[in-house]
Amino acid sequence: MPGRRADFISAALLVVVVFFSSCGGGNKIEDKDKSGQDTLSALFKELDQKINDHPDDPDLYQQRSKYYLLDHQEQKAFDDITKAISLAPDNSSLYIILSDVYLGMGKPDNCNEALLKAISIDPRNNAALVRLAKLSLIIKDYKSTFEYVNKALDVQPENPQVYFTRALAFLEKGDTTKAVEDLKRTIDQDQSFYDAYIELGELYSMRKDPVAADYLKAAIRLRPGSKEALYMLGMFYQETGVYDKSIQTYAILAKVDSTFKDAPYNTGYIYLVYLGG
Repeated sequence: MPGRRADFISAALLVVVVFFSSCGGGNKIEDKDKSGQDTLSALFKELDQKINDHPDDPDLYQQRSKYYLLDHQEQKAFDDITKAISLAPDNSSLYIILSDVYLGMGKPDNCNEALLKAISIDPRNNAALVRLAKLSLIIKDYKSTFEYVNKALDVQPENPQVYFTRALAFLEKGDTTKAVEDLKRTIDQDQSFYDAYIELGELYSMRKDPVAADYLKAAIRLRPGSKEALYMLGMFYQETGVYDKSIQTYAILAKVDSTFKDAPYNTGYIYLVYLGG
């Protein structure tokens, strides 16, 4: 029988995904619909004209760099942000965007250097501290992760991204009690934090605690088409003997994605093994 999370991402890989999503990464423009492409093209055209009119305005290069990064044109994003930095070298926020670009280019060491430069200019730059905490976790430098988390919380106590990052660090270190505490803090501060609900659903599912279903249902309310959350909920019901709800959940999952083979397989398994054929 397939595992609870099937082929979905692990907590460690989740950090990388969250890092990209919070650091300016996004879908390639090819993945967007035509209206999205048209909107981005219009923004490029507008910024091109503004930069022609005001070639010494670092904010304009910064804005265009962000859009290039969204479009996965990393080299152009790099050119624009380095131009902005040359015009305003003491602006710490520019180095954060530079770190985003470096990460998009697959250069984590340069990403780290850019973030360190940002906090050398502004030691209380929360965005830079959050990214440094996440980057430290990716490379499993837990000591630095906790240090940057503490610094970020000192700057901004209500900081759901930081609590989530620390929760994943606790998970990797095997401290599920503290991880749960931080995951709950995460959703207390941001009730739309899908990934925190998923992690809580996973942890409580492992304990076969009924509250797992509540967290997974919350995740599904945020993303009704989430195959991950639906599969985990179906598995939780299956493993706790609530077979009717498990079958119902797998049926919903099959409608979301008819190619998701684990849904009909698990349904058949329930009928064969638990319901007597």
